[in-house]
Amino acid sequence: MALTKPDVDVLVVGGGLGGLSTALFLARRGVRVLLVERHATTSVLPKAAGQNPRTMELFRFGGVADEILATDDIRGAQGDFTIKVVERVGGRVLHSFAESFEELVGATERCTPMPWALAPQDRVEPVLVAHAAKHGADIRFATELVSFQAGDDGVTARLRDLNTGAESTVSARYLVAADGPRSAIRESLGITRHGHGTLAHFMGVIFEADLTAVVPPGSTGWYYLQHPLFTGTFGPTDRPNRHTFYVRYDPERGETPDDYTPQRCTELIRLAVDAPGLVPDILDIQAWDMAAYIADRWREGPVLLVGDAAKVTPPTGGMGGNTAIGDGFDVAWKLAAVLRGEAGERLLDSYGAERSLVAHLVVDESLAVYAQRMAPHLLGSVPEERGTAQVVLGFRYRSDAVAAEDDDPEPAEDPRRPSGRPGFRAPHVWIEQDGTRRSTVELFGDRWVLLAAPEGGPWARAALRAAGELDVRLDAHLVGRDVADPSGELTRAYGIGRAGAVLVRPDGVVAWRTAAAPGPEAQDLLSALFTRLLAR
Repeated sequence: MALTKPDVDVLVVGGGLGGLSTALFLARRGVRVLLVERHATTSVLPKAAGQNPRTMELFRFGGVADEILATDDIRGAQGDFTIKVVERVGGRVLHSFAESFEELVGATERCTPMPWALAPQDRVEPVLVAHAAKHGADIRFATELVSFQAGDDGVTARLRDLNTGAESTVSARYLVAADGPRSAIRESLGITRHGHGTLAHFMGVIFEADLTAVVPPGSTGWYYLQHPLFTGTFGPTDRPNRHTFYVRYDPERGETPDDYTPQRCTELIRLAVDAPGLVPDILDIQAWDMAAYIADRWREGPVLLVGDAAKVTPPTGGMGGNTAIGDGFDVAWKLAAVLRGEAGERLLDSYGAERSLVAHLVVDESLAVYAQRMAPHLLGSVPEERGTAQVVLGFRYRSDAVAAEDDDPEPAEDPRRPSGRPGFRAPHVWIEQDGTRRSTVELFGDRWVLLAAPEGGPWARAALRAAGELDVRLDAHLVGRDVADPSGELTRAYGIGRAGAVLVRPDGVVAWRTAAAPGPEAQDLLSALFTRLLAR
């Protein structure tokens, strides 16, 4: 198969958070991207609510952070977020986890200029669609992937318009599989997974009812239900009088999703909230499996896995959707670099090497929370919690796209005490640029960035020359000239001394640093460094 002029650069299959984020981040970088999604619209369910600060950093890079914050209707109501294990809502409390939203913020606010957000998936996805389309992405709903063939030169895919039944063929240089936990693309490639597997089976119910007598207005608590007749969860959404109810069912006892008719779900909701006469308006009933899986490979030739196609994590902890967005950003900047000739093909191998490390952190953390709140029989057989800040902002990448300076095996660090080492997220430090106070994090997102210490001017000049010769997009900032460091914190946090420099990737991850003063070989050193990091 020879694809000399593919129809698009990248075909994305799947229009959830991972797929839409990938399309947005690719389109912003000028990549010709087509996304197909078999459902007729974006999600109509308020699932995967909440964006952690790392996700908000990526959304800032993508130009949508402010709009995501504007959709966060319940931010003003946040106070104590109380998680209770109860028999029924309003009934006897078996256990409680008093989590203050302010404590969550306090654990991360020193590490990033970006806030937490609480927008639900059904409000986030339309924002991603609109901005991806604005930047040139072709987004097609009610369109499914029928089949595909992958080769050294790219992918040929057969698509079907579900409204008309018409089929068409499209060629692409790369295919991003964002088609969910049961990914047909992953399965067709024979990519296996490892992990704890299926943990439980649930029926998810979205319903509307006036429960002000049971749940205080503005409440953001979450209830784990240990009712004598069932196990499940209950919680509010961002919309008044709209709630979520999840009930566990057991196939080994002969139970099936068909058993959960609207009438049966109504009975269970009445028991859950202790309201015998309640008549809920049931909007949706869906079966889903709580599971923990990580793909053994994240890339097969021109095909790359994103989001739930690559890893499935329990929803406890709210990290699944956030991680999918992180996958989307990572695969997008690397694909864009390869497509424009800035990087070699082997850079794409670093995608799975890096994101699988984050997947293990997230799955382990989610399992630890799940064991504490819903499955105490797993305690002792799953890792202990690391804490939100470490997992979200303290992760470490290891791959050929990072010039590691040590063999420390720890997968994460406390981002409140960042080391600035290669592989870690670049530390947040308040600086001044053009008379405006801003964060170092705001320097990143589109291009490579070199920050040179006050006496490291030759590093900045050498980096610009090296990048120019290799056609690498780079911004260079000299502390004291281009950016001001009033507190002196930048050079300390990044470990570059008075004359060193640090190189930060487009995703805001430190790629290389030195505290040494530049010598006459600085340009050659940086040329060789770019060549190695970008697999040229």
